[in-house]
Amino acid sequence: MLQVRNLRVSYDGVLALSKVDIDVEKGKIVALVGGNGNGKSTTLRAIAGLNAADAGQIVFDGKPLDKTPACKRVGLGLSLVPEGRRIFARLTVERNLQLGAYTRKDENEVAESIDTMYSLFPILKERRYQLAGTMSGGEQQMLAIGRGLMAKPKMLLLDEPSWGIAPKFVTKVLDTIQLINQQGMSILLVEQNLHKALAIAHHGYVIQTGRIVMQGTGQDLLNNEDVKKAYLGV
Repeated sequence: MLQVRNLRVSYDGVLALSKVDIDVEKGKIVALVGGNGNGKSTTLRAIAGLNAADAGQIVFDGKPLDKTPACKRVGLGLSLVPEGRRIFARLTVERNLQLGAYTRKDENEVAESIDTMYSLFPILKERRYQLAGTMSGGEQQMLAIGRGLMAKPKMLLLDEPSWGIAPKFVTKVLDTIQLINQQGMSILLVEQNLHKALAIAHHGYVIQTGRIVMQGTGQDLLNNEDVKKAYLGV
């Protein structure tokens, strides 16, 4: 579904990513994990088209994306749920969901998708006419994921979904990610909470200072002694 090869990204001449290779098979959850400032979010933003790549190739569903702007990548089936949620705080929950479907033309299908989001996240239905910015962090994260799904993507790019939310919502969000995946969605998950991310991932990559330094199944990485010492404090 997704192939990233030799991806290189820099900011004002400072190298952020160097020769990053990532594969995401159709229908799988792949986790990209590592400490702060090591290039996780930069990788996702480059795949989504928000950060320009200096070199390398990104192929999605058989189509090279090198010259495809971010707005067109959404139409091809790539949907990014950004770090920090980035919801429209002064708009209602329902209006946020509607805006997630801006690439779609059939109003009846969009309405059906909103109903599906309300089934997936019942709290959003309760809050449908509430201003999004007045909800809790966990509720806002659910809205951000729902808004990303409103584009009917083939793959969801999730950037730090557990960031800044209460522990009870972390479990709910991760359970929902697994449910979405079980329904056929391919997912590339960036997460600082390495243990929780690898526990639900089919495959994982560890990134350090802009390079992939380790990869394997989620369980293999969780059981790896180097990973335990460096990231789990074991």
